[in-house]
Amino acid sequence: MANRPIQKAASSQPHFLQFNNLACETAGGKVIFATDEWFAPARNLLKRDPPEFIASAFNEYGKWMDGWETRRKRIPGHDWCIVQLGVPGVIHGFDVDTSFFTGNYAPYASIQVACLDQIPLFTLEGDRTGMEASPSQFEAVAKLNSDRWKEIVPMTEMKPGYSESCHNYLSVTYPHRVTHIRLNMYPDGGIARLKVYGIGKKDWSTVPGQDLVDLVALVNGGVCVGHSDAHYGHPRNMIGLGRADNMGDGWETARRLDRPKILRVDEKGILQVPGCEWAILRLGHPGIISKIELDTNHFKGNFPDSCKIEACSLTPDEENYFILDQWRSDKSPKWRILLPPQKLKAHHRHLFSGESVVHCGPVTHVRLVIAPDGGVSRLRLWGRPVSNNVTHSQQISKL
Repeated sequence: MANRPIQKAASSQPHFLQFNNLACETAGGKVIFATDEWFAPARNLLKRDPPEFIASAFNEYGKWMDGWETRRKRIPGHDWCIVQLGVPGVIHGFDVDTSFFTGNYAPYASIQVACLDQIPLFTLEGDRTGMEASPSQFEAVAKLNSDRWKEIVPMTEMKPGYSESCHNYLSVTYPHRVTHIRLNMYPDGGIARLKVYGIGKKDWSTVPGQDLVDLVALVNGGVCVGHSDAHYGHPRNMIGLGRADNMGDGWETARRLDRPKILRVDEKGILQVPGCEWAILRLGHPGIISKIELDTNHFKGNFPDSCKIEACSLTPDEENYFILDQWRSDKSPKWRILLPPQKLKAHHRHLFSGESVVHCGPVTHVRLVIAPDGGVSRLRLWGRPVSNNVTHSQQISKL
């Protein structure tokens, strides 16, 4: 029970895991209501870090658990909570993670969703271990009519929290914007983490046309659609909020095994190596990029030696084709240089603008290439959004 869960091989994982966790606490997600939080508070569901188990940890309410755990229900009904997404968007799948809940996991769960025009003013402050919802909280939450929200995951059997069974992956097809979800457990028990994988959906009509916007940011609908390696950290971390908290909050690859035994540099001081790693990101909106920020914050002995950024314009059908083809180099898009090769520094915020950034016109996708390997904490692509018609016209002109 105390063994840390082992991730399955990437080939056996659903594709939606590439997308962003819209409910994570670091993205602004929060639990605004929970029926019961006796053994462990519901806010644990949204932690970024993997669940942990401490065999000797107990408190006055019982066994300390790193997740949401309710008491054994002895009254009618079932337990449920409401999560306000940090980034409203379109959901593609869930991971209902029962790690370390083996004899006390929730045996069944369902998920309902809503898009609320006004964000409800609910607060669950402090440590709520040992607590349950008060009559006034039940009365307030009843106004949301959450029991009538759209059900996108019907009642589904959960698996216990052993390493080989803890991840309950639930794929969904629901093309509408979501701001809140209701997680139902039947009838009670524990869930360690809830991850809501999707793509942010921003109202771009509210953005002035001449304003510079971070077109690849998580909150603006940016998303990773492919990468070569993510041994220590997924590329989606690069488009998260703020600066990274630590190395785990960035993209980091394994060390390439084809790096030369004796390293040499060119006249610009850039290492001459045969291999590289890459990550491809779709912008939240087509645009013209004029300013780039690449941050190696926290990567002090493992930053990339150099990087370059390429860009292109793709239709949704073209993107789907390249994703299925795994972005193989022999059938790759027609990438254009956006940022020529640049020598990088450790633990440093690199800013590129003016003549350093090549004018590529309107683009929809970028490819960050690092050599030979290493870690990047954040990538910001500041630009001006343009209409889809402009991008479409540019694609036709290339034919």
